Amino acid sequence: MVFRRILVLMMGCLGCADQPTEANNNNNNNMESKSSVVDESVITTPRVRLSDGRYLAYRERGVPKNKSKYSIIIVHGFGSSKQMSFMASDELLDGMGIYLLIYDRAGYGESDPNPKRSVKSEASDIEELADLLQLGSNYYVIGVSLGCYPAWSCIKRIPQKLAGVALVVPFVNYKWPSLPGDHTKDDYRKQLCRFALLLTRYTPGLLHWWFTQKLFPSATALEGNPTFFCDKDLDVLKNTPGYQLFTQDGIRKRRVFDSLRRDFIVAFSKWDFDPLELSNPYPQNESSVHIWQGYMDKVVPVQLQRYVSQRLPWIRYHEVPDSGHLLVYDTVVCEAVLKSLLLGEDPQVY
Repeated sequence: MVFRRILVLMMGCLGCADQPTEANNNNNNNMESKSSVVDESVITTPRVRLSDGRYLAYRERGVPKNKSKYSIIIVHGFGSSKQMSFMASDELLDGMGIYLLIYDRAGYGESDPNPKRSVKSEASDIEELADLLQLGSNYYVIGVSLGCYPAWSCIKRIPQKLAGVALVVPFVNYKWPSLPGDHTKDDYRKQLCRFALLLTRYTPGLLHWWFTQKLFPSATALEGNPTFFCDKDLDVLKNTPGYQLFTQDGIRKRRVFDSLRRDFIVAFSKWDFDPLELSNPYPQNESSVHIWQGYMDKVVPVQLQRYVSQRLPWIRYHEVPDSGHLLVYDTVVCEAVLKSLLLGEDPQVY
């Protein structure tokens, strides 16, 4: 039972795992190279080549980049991809002049893996991606769940390039030095994360076998499981075909599994900085940082998120009363995230 809970935590709770896809009208980019690790015959979206030779794949939404008023990079979570749904309507994107860039993080989707993945490298990927696509000197970043550690790294390393940041249901790393023990001593998630990290780091073969074997229902452990999902989240899971990455053949590929493994290890190991010790990078209110948290979230406890926001009062905290971890499936919330980040409009209900 404990082992199964750990697998459920790793599979579904760290970042809105394989989300429903949206229509993609992008054509292949002419920058492909045979040095890419990803099979070029399956590439369906544009990619750019980074300075270290790796390729990052991406897709675009909203108004054309050269006609946009706002450029936003969305960072997907654990087990997700550039095909994640950020449920803002096309009408809002067009009306506000928003250009969305959603990319496959290293090792996900059609992007090459990064064997040297780190908290720092995630921010470097975002910075280089923005430069290569000529997003200008100021752009916005929205991180989702586990995809928030790259966003934290951007706040630490390139704050001058950020017009604003939104951390949507950001996970909390229990290894942050300033996180007080009395806030986490009774949190069962802390022990599960610790055990999952040990399994991921030291027994990768066992985990890969578990995810690919057919004797036990490892991949369907999410279905109807109230341990980590509130009722609203369970409705999303129930009504979203193809939600689970781990029911797909992709996890059987060792390259995909190893990328997921590295991502989990980097996220939950010791970082090279403590987010709770960050000082306000925007003392003149030239940019803003936001946290969006569901009150009913069973993945990241609301009490921990409240502590983070109290510790960092320069971050604007938004709490959605009737939602859990899957906030990006709510169109009203997604559009509120955009209006708050871009226009400073904060609805009183949040």
